[in-house]
Amino acid sequence: MIGQEFSRDLADRVVGTLEETLDEQSRRDPTAVRKALLNEIADLVPTEESLEVVVPRDGRPRTIAFVGPTGVGKTTTLAKIAATLSLREGLKVGLVTADTYRISAVEQLRTYAEILGCRLEVAGDPATMKKVLADCEGLDAVLIDTPGRSQNDADSLAELRTIMDAARPHETHLVLAGTAAERVLLREAEAFSGLGPDRVVLTKLDEAVAFGMLVSVVRRIGRRISWVTTGQEVPKDVEWATGSRIADLVLGGAVKS
Repeated sequence: MIGQEFSRDLADRVVGTLEETLDEQSRRDPTAVRKALLNEIADLVPTEESLEVVVPRDGRPRTIAFVGPTGVGKTTTLAKIAATLSLREGLKVGLVTADTYRISAVEQLRTYAEILGCRLEVAGDPATMKKVLADCEGLDAVLIDTPGRSQNDADSLAELRTIMDAARPHETHLVLAGTAAERVLLREAEAFSGLGPDRVVLTKLDEAVAFGMLVSVVRRIGRRISWVTTGQEVPKDVEWATGSRIADLVLGGAVKS
């Protein structure tokens, strides 16, 4: 676990529990030890219990925003999740992008929207965002893409907050790259905390080298993991996060099954 950069206190906590709960015979059995480790680590991973999209009481579609630093794969991740909700769950999904700074981002989402048969709207300012979301009747969920922002650019983050205030999302997912260093992830989480994220999406797990560190970071952030991505393919490389899946990665399990 230490090799996966699991924090020392969490590793000691897991080992201490195993010493108390496993009898001498079980401790000699690698299979029993691994199973017990999986269960203990899984219990430490803060994840969502269900991907069910609950219809809000305010009459709006379930509005889900994705925020995060530049280069973490927000747009591709949003497309993967949209495909999952649309194709696998049978939901009526709409897409909105607030990323008018990159023409490629709009065109990328437009391509995915056409493939999925989803509606796409562009809303680069608060007034347009309010208008667009007011016209989303009949949809089960609306996914909002936002421009990437540096954790060091307070002005851009403040500007993004005005758009988020206009959107009033039911969920805000902070998208973080599993390849980043611990101190970078913590700094990014701190910078984006003003946008009110209540969940975390971990991307690029196929490129990550320290899954234990990610567990420690998410626990320090105090938010649950909702989704993880494991590659570039849409809609294939996205999963609803579970404690058992993350625990398996910490213990050296395959990123792609």
